[in-house]
Amino acid sequence: MLNLRITLVQTPLVWENPPANLERFSQILQEVGATDLIVLPEMFTTGFSMRPAALADTMDGFTVRWMREQAQRTGAVVCGSAMITEQGKYYNRLLWVQPDGTVLHYDKRHLFSLTGEEKVFTPGASKLIVTLNGFKICPLICYDLRFPVWSRNRLDAAGNADYDLLIYVANWPERRSYAWQQLLIARAIENQCYVVGVNRIGEDGNGISHRGDSIVLDPLGRPICQAGSREITLCCNVYADELKSIRKQFNFLRDGDKFEIY
Repeated sequence: MLNLRITLVQTPLVWENPPANLERFSQILQEVGATDLIVLPEMFTTGFSMRPAALADTMDGFTVRWMREQAQRTGAVVCGSAMITEQGKYYNRLLWVQPDGTVLHYDKRHLFSLTGEEKVFTPGASKLIVTLNGFKICPLICYDLRFPVWSRNRLDAAGNADYDLLIYVANWPERRSYAWQQLLIARAIENQCYVVGVNRIGEDGNGISHRGDSIVLDPLGRPICQAGSREITLCCNVYADELKSIRKQFNFLRDGDKFEIY
């Protein structure tokens, strides 16, 4: 396992305007230096809209093409969620796009009923675990943060953890920012892993304000770098040796409960 350099992009989103958002992200990523992973917010092309019939893209559409171009140009994995339509259904889908053009995805499991997300989108049924620089990474989406069973890190028979790094991409409202910050800390501590949370800033088309608070946390829940409420592209490293040391000193994952999710 090597070290991993992560770039978080915290910025306002133009409401329901994919071309404008992709143009803005193109400008931002032009300024990004050497990195292994670029993380964009939830629904980064539209904001958290419930109009997929008008706005959803396909897996061979402009969103994935743009992400492939950026991944190839930067030499980094690019990830973030977007509205995707497939076989007559709509998904809030996290796209994991590698420099070689490979596209993997995770469909948001927990749909936000306060906005009726479950009425227009189809929930996912399985997690995605990917490997980058030797780190096993589990990317999730926004509301998933409130459901710790879904993200619970467990050991296999050989004593290996499911993952080393959790990612949450979000459009998390400012009025619930305290919960965002505390739950991210909890996920890091209870899963003994690094946690990355990337949130947008600014007001969306429904008048809901977002203050960002994007952050990277170590496996003890301590901040490594944090964005506050400003527009920023934030880069930081996570370290394999630190993770191994923490898990070796206090390996409570081996005492975790065994369970199944249906």
